[in-house]
Amino acid sequence: MTSSHIPRPLDLVVLKTFVSVVDQGGFTAAAEQLHMAQSTVSAHMKRLEATFDCPLLQRGQKVATPTPSGERLLAHARQMLRQNALAWQDVHEQRLDGVVRLGIPDDYVVYLPEALSEFEARFPGVELEVRCGLSVDLVQDVQAGALDLAIATRQPNSPGGEVLCREPMVWASASGYDTHHRSPLPLAVSKEGVCIFRERAIMALEAAGIAWRIAYASASLSGLSAAVRAGLAVTVLTPSMIGPDLRIIGVDEGLPELQTTEITLHRSPGRPTEATQQLAAQLQAHIKGQSAY
Repeated sequence: MTSSHIPRPLDLVVLKTFVSVVDQGGFTAAAEQLHMAQSTVSAHMKRLEATFDCPLLQRGQKVATPTPSGERLLAHARQMLRQNALAWQDVHEQRLDGVVRLGIPDDYVVYLPEALSEFEARFPGVELEVRCGLSVDLVQDVQAGALDLAIATRQPNSPGGEVLCREPMVWASASGYDTHHRSPLPLAVSKEGVCIFRERAIMALEAAGIAWRIAYASASLSGLSAAVRAGLAVTVLTPSMIGPDLRIIGVDEGLPELQTTEITLHRSPGRPTEATQQLAAQLQAHIKGQSAY
């Protein structure tokens, strides 16, 4: 083993910066998450690469992508940060354990990754179980005690819950297609009776006297989005759900204005565990902070 490769103690602060750069996709976003200057983030990365005497991030990439060496270090860094959190909590007798069961429609998975990652970093002793499903089913499960928490779209069949944010409903179509000019208008929607997006889309079209037909039905956002991207139909989403190759159709393009929708948090009856309360607070802060409406 050469002298340059003798193991040296690693700085957890620098490792945390490395993990944040990868998770956030770049130096700017990592600096915002860590509340530090971008120059400090760059200095941390230079220091870490100097420590290992090899590049840890691929050069010339728009999104921060680890090199093979960076991938290996990333796994160790996550484990070290997790153990660091456990050590602090054990010493101060603040460690949380147990299981928290969370339900969420796959439409709203966009809200989850960062919030859940932050929660697991803060409370590594808690096991998260996430279940995707329809809002109406998730609300029933949380009321029955099969889930501890559920995020859902408020609709007639799933009332109640705490409003986390409100978002406008918008028409979405594929870039490069004129699907929204077809008559009858082809729709990609969920099945009847379980989705407020479907109900409000049809209600708005009928009020405007626009002929429509169901061209594609799916309970999955990915399925609906695939049909829309292929130019087979238009759908109704919220702005946060608009993915690549989709665009919002403005009311000036001939389709009627839609109402707003409410995203709600539902809690299981009875006294929640401390871990459940902490996750609820994390989701509240994250979703309310992320929403621009």
